[in-house]
Amino acid sequence: MINLLISLLFLYLPFQIALNPREGIDLASVRVIIPLIFLIWLISGLKNKRISISGSIVTFLILSFLFLSIFSLATAGNIDWGMRKILFFLSIFPLYFIVSGRKIASVRIFKFLAWGAFLSASVGIVQFFLQFFLGISQTMALWGKIIVPFLGDSFSEAVIENSSWLVNAGGITLFRAVSFFPDPHMFSFYLGMSAFPVLALYFANAKHRHIYLILFFVILFADLLTFSRGGYLGMSAGLIVFIAIISAKGVFLKKIIANKYLLSSIFSAVFIFLAIPNPIAERLYSSFDLSEGSNSQRLTIWKNSWDMIKKNPLTGVGLGNYSLELKPSADYREPIYSHNAYMDIAAETGLVNASVFLLILFLSIYNSIKIFNRDNNFIYLGIASSITVFSFHSVFETAIFSVHVLPLFALFAGMANAQNNERRN
Repeated sequence: MINLLISLLFLYLPFQIALNPREGIDLASVRVIIPLIFLIWLISGLKNKRISISGSIVTFLILSFLFLSIFSLATAGNIDWGMRKILFFLSIFPLYFIVSGRKIASVRIFKFLAWGAFLSASVGIVQFFLQFFLGISQTMALWGKIIVPFLGDSFSEAVIENSSWLVNAGGITLFRAVSFFPDPHMFSFYLGMSAFPVLALYFANAKHRHIYLILFFVILFADLLTFSRGGYLGMSAGLIVFIAIISAKGVFLKKIIANKYLLSSIFSAVFIFLAIPNPIAERLYSSFDLSEGSNSQRLTIWKNSWDMIKKNPLTGVGLGNYSLELKPSADYREPIYSHNAYMDIAAETGLVNASVFLLILFLSIYNSIKIFNRDNNFIYLGIASSITVFSFHSVFETAIFSVHVLPLFALFAGMANAQNNERRN
C-alpha cells in the first residue's frame, strides 16, 4: 500500500492543489499528504512490530542537518519565520525515512513520476506557445487566474507581484514556461530532476521503453522553454554524468550502434540549435557574460551573502532570517535570498550545516553510482544524474523550500541509501 501511495504522490506532485486552512495561509497539499503517508507507515510498522530505518551515514547527516537548522534559531531575529521553515522540513523529510527503510517498487514509482512530469511539461509547452496566439499580456493575465488553485490566493498574489515570468532573449520578450509552478526556475528544477528517471526507464528496457524516450525529449524541450540558465547547467551536468558512466560500461555505444538514426538526429538538432540564432541559444550564451544585468546583480548578491557568512560563520543569522538581515522591513514572501542554495544554508544556519548538506549530496550520488555499477540497475543511474542536476542548479537557485523539488530530493536520497548494508531496525 505504501508503494502505491508514494507512486500516486509523484504523479500528483506537479499538480498539487493549495489548501487554505485560514485567510492569508496557503498550504501545499503535499505537506499534508506526506505526513499522512508517514503516519500510515508508522502505524503499519508498530502493528507488525517492525519499523525499519536506514542506518546509513546519510541518515545521520540528514538528522544533523535538521538539528543544526533548529539550533540556528537561537540566533534568529524572527523565530516565527524560522519555525515555519522547520515545519516545512518536518513535513517533507519523513519521505526520506519511509523510502530509505524499506524495499520500494522503484520502477513503478518512476513510471508514475514520468507521466506526471510529461503532463506537467506538456502544460508548460502549451502555456508558452499560447502567447503567440493571445499575446503576452493576455496570456499572463489568464495564467495568473489559472494558477490560483495550485498556489493559493496569497502565494499567487505574491508570485504575480514579484513575477520572474518574463525574459528578454535575443531582443525578444517572452513569457517563460511555468506550467502550474510559481516561477520558471522551480519548474526547471523539477523538470531537470524528473528527466533522468524517465531516461533510465528507456535504458532499463522497460515495457514500451521507446515511449519513455519520447517523454524524455518532451520534458527536455519544456525545460529549454523555462529559459533558466541554472537549469541549462544542471541538465548539462546530469547528461554528462549519465553518458559518461554508461559509456564506461560500453552500454551507450551498444545503444547508439543499434539506433544510428537516433544519434544522427540528436547531433543534427544540437548543431542547428547552437548554430542558428534563436532566443534559447542567446539565453544560453548570455550565461557567460558577466556584464549582463542579472549576472552582475547575482555577483553582487553573492558578495553580500559571503559578507553575512563571514560575520556569522557558525550558526548563521537563523533559519528563514536571511531577508530580514538584509532588509529589516521585508515581508515573509518577499523573494530575497542568495540565489545559491549553499550560500543560503551557510548564511542562515552556518558553514558546518552547509558542509553537511554538501556531504549528503555527494554520498547520495556516490552510493547511486556504486549500486548501478554493482547491479547494472539503470534506476540508480537516473537517481545519480537527478541529484547531480539538483547539485549544479543549486549554485544559481535555492529550491530546498520548494514543495515540488524537495520531495523529489527526499525520494532520490532515500532510494540511494536504502540499500546500505548497515541497517538498523
